[in-house]
Amino acid sequence: MSEREEIIQVLNLYAIAIDTQSWHLFDMVFTDNVSADFGPGVRWTGLAAFKTDFAAFHEPFDATQHVMTNHFVQLSGDKAHALTYGMWRLIRHAAADSQTGLGPLWDGTGWYDDTLIRTDAGWRIAKRVCRVVSFTGNPHVKDTLPGLVFEDTVNDLRTEARAGRLGILDALRCPEQ
Repeated sequence: MSEREEIIQVLNLYAIAIDTQSWHLFDMVFTDNVSADFGPGVRWTGLAAFKTDFAAFHEPFDATQHVMTNHFVQLSGDKAHALTYGMWRLIRHAAADSQTGLGPLWDGTGWYDDTLIRTDAGWRIAKRVCRVVSFTGNPHVKDTLPGLVFEDTVNDLRTEARAGRLGILDALRCPEQ
């Protein structure tokens, strides 16, 4: 398997870990000191806290499905950058409300801008930035963990690129446009 394929396996394993709630698989995806930024006020430093909060957040869902696509990987020695598009469906029947007509689904799309490093155990994500591009459905479905509020704002790649906040563009040495 090529290094790019190994990295894509790691990126896809993230979705499998979440959808099966097999949090030990995060050990095969992230470094112990991972920095994960999922938007304003939703940040983790360290794998243990990240796993604990993600497990608590996802536990109330009846089912989830995460799809990772459009992988773009830029290698540079023992470091790599990857940009991945993601789509997810969160299902929580307890959040459905017949009065408002809101069902049990919250669907979203977004992107992951990752910095990976080669470790003795293989490629691992050391830094992750995740942003939502679109969402639809019942926003209460994702309200599972008090104090953990994922923003409902759109974060398009053009804006992030112009602001110089995409690691993948830095890795490609692309000038701002």
